[in-house]
Parts: sequence; structure tokens; C-alpha cells
Amino acid sequence: MSTGALVILDREGVLNECVAPFMRSPDDFKPIPGAFEAIARLNQAGVRVVVATNQAGVGRGLFDMRTVNAIHDRMHRAAVGAGGRIDAVFYCPHPEEAGCPCRKPRTGLFEEIAERYDLRDLAGTAAVGDSIRDLQAASKAGARPVLVRTGKGRETERAGNLPSGVQVYDDLAGFTEDWLSRRAG
Repeated sequence: MSTGALVILDREGVLNECVAPFMRSPDDFKPIPGAFEAIARLNQAGVRVVVATNQAGVGRGLFDMRTVNAIHDRMHRAAVGAGGRIDAVFYCPHPEEAGCPCRKPRTGLFEEIAERYDLRDLAGTAAVGDSIRDLQAASKAGARPVLVRTGKGRETERAGNLPSGVQVYDDLAGFTEDWLSRRAG
């Protein structure tokens, strides 16, 4: 796979509306308009799409793996319904206090993605998120951090202190349009 043929997405705030404090049921999954159509456009251009998400609610006992799997099933069906596909979901079920190396802003999820897709590094790989943790993890892992203003993105942008080189878009559709036009050009 060539560099740039993979895009890493956060889940809450990028693909679906944020639910405070946690999404506890597949019924809580509300797609952000245009997000799954954007995945389809990426797929049609030969780009693999993966999701990297913190799911601390599992470690805190707020919901179980069956619930997480049901939510991810709904997410996968939303992608298929729009004509797209999510290749894989990487997640950390641990709360912050566990100090897990895969929990964003740490880089473990990104390292696992690079290993799974046999990438020497993540240079040129866009990692799209709405929180500072997403951006920090992407930057530390050598991926290209991208902030969307959906979810918590506007708050993250206003707070400032973003990693160097962060690109900002209104939503995943806006990122996709720009990213695909740059690849074509």
C-alpha cells in the first residue's frame, strides 16, 4: 500500500454526534451529515479508512464489549449504506488512569495500525479527529493531524495549543474534498 492510501478517523465527533459522557447504546449513534458519504468517496478513490477510538466506558464498567460491537456494527452499516467501507476499528477500552499505551494521546493505536497495514511509518497518513488528544496522538505517531470542527472540534480549535501542522476543516466531507483534490492534482 502506498503512503497516503490510508486515512485514520476518530469516531465520536468525526463520524457521529458526541454523546455526553459516553455513547451507551447503538441507538445513541447519530451520524454526522456527510461523514459516511465522505468515507465512500475516499474508498472510491482507493483509500482505506480505519477508525481509532478511545472507549474508556468499557474499562469503567459503563457498558460492555457487546455494546461496543453493536455500536460499531451500526457504524459499519452506515458506511455500507452510503456506499463505503470502514476497513478496521482500533480501540482502547481503558480509562485514562490505567496509563494504557494505546489510549490517545499516546500512540499505541497508531502503532498497531502501522503494523497491521505494514507501513514503515505514518508520514503522509491523515489522522482526522475533533479533540486535542486525537491531534496529539497523530502528531506523536508521525501522522498528519487534521482537526474537524464537528463534535468538540470548535472547542478544540478555540482552545488553541494545537500541534504543529494541523489542518482544520469544517467536517469530514470538507477534508475529503480537499484531500482528494490534492491527490488528483
